[in-house]
Amino acid sequence: MRRVTLFVNGTSKSGKVVAVYGTLADLLSVASSKLGIRASALYNGKGGLIDDIALIRDDDVLYVSEGDSFIDPQEDVKTAEEPSGANTDWLTLNIGGRCFTTTRTTLVNKEPDSMLAHMFQDRELWGNKQDPRGAYLIDRSPEYFEPILNYLRHGQLIVNEGINLLGVLEEARFFGIEQLAEQLEVAIKNSQPPEDHSPISRKEFVRFLLATPTKSELRCQGLNFSGADLSRLDLRYINFKMANLSRCNLTHANLCCANLERADLSGANLEGANLQGVKMLCSNAEGASLRGCNFEDPSGLKANLEGANLKNVDMEGSQMTGINLRVATLKNAKLKNCNLRGATLAGTDLENCDLSGCDLQEANLRGSNVKGAIFEEMLTPLHMSQSVR
Repeated sequence: MRRVTLFVNGTSKSGKVVAVYGTLADLLSVASSKLGIRASALYNGKGGLIDDIALIRDDDVLYVSEGDSFIDPQEDVKTAEEPSGANTDWLTLNIGGRCFTTTRTTLVNKEPDSMLAHMFQDRELWGNKQDPRGAYLIDRSPEYFEPILNYLRHGQLIVNEGINLLGVLEEARFFGIEQLAEQLEVAIKNSQPPEDHSPISRKEFVRFLLATPTKSELRCQGLNFSGADLSRLDLRYINFKMANLSRCNLTHANLCCANLERADLSGANLEGANLQGVKMLCSNAEGASLRGCNFEDPSGLKANLEGANLKNVDMEGSQMTGINLRVATLKNAKLKNCNLRGATLAGTDLENCDLSGCDLQEANLRGSNVKGAIFEEMLTPLHMSQSVR
């Protein structure tokens, strides 16, 4: 019985002594099992390919290949025989099965606080597991590692087309390369499509309404409804705070107790809308039409338009008993024939406002600006105590 010593191609370490029997295929099978590789070819010490088991002699030293060409094992011996002071800078990384050859300087100098720098800062401390060829094994994705290695080489972030930036970002975070991670976050943000700020259509909004239980509050805070047709819809108790409702068609809509605080209603049409108990604090309804609106709640709940911008608004014929218009701006507004009984107009700007035919009984106009305001055909006389502090 013959025996031989087997080494992985290109190395002279971790050899295995095996018995030779059967065919060449049997020997390759034993080599695969002993060396943990897929053996497909055998070479002698001079690089000659063994293609017949009869050519093998007792105590031969053979080199097992996975299909690659013969690699002179003497190179490995020379490396091992180098003086201890010759700390070579070159090394190979096996990242997920793909090998990268680089230098220790590349891995250490650019990002000295990174995981890679700590792993390879001192050759004597390199404790990473190595494959049979001496490459350091790191279980990460090679396609995401390549841009990181190139960044460490020249300091520029270059990612080939088809590589997911999120994957590269995760690898940068894993290896602790913070500066690169920051660049990747910016690149990912810039690569995102612009946010869709297009207005919500009537069809989309009706779908939202139908999908919301009647007892649940629909939150539409900050949404864009600019120019949408929301006429004759039941919009009670909906939160439109800071929403964009400019130029919306809200005619005959039911906005009872809706929250329109700081909403943009400029140029909107709310003719005939039900605004009982509505909250419109600091809203902007400049140039809007509120003709024939009902702000009066029989239960006593008062509409609040405190601080609202109602310049050039048309509120003719609206029912506004007890409404709060404190410090609101109604400059050049039309309030003809409005019911403003018990309304709070303290500090309100009523300059050039048309209040002819209004009912201002018990209304509070103290501190309001009535310069150029029209008070013709008043239903009840306006007492001085209502307008003087």
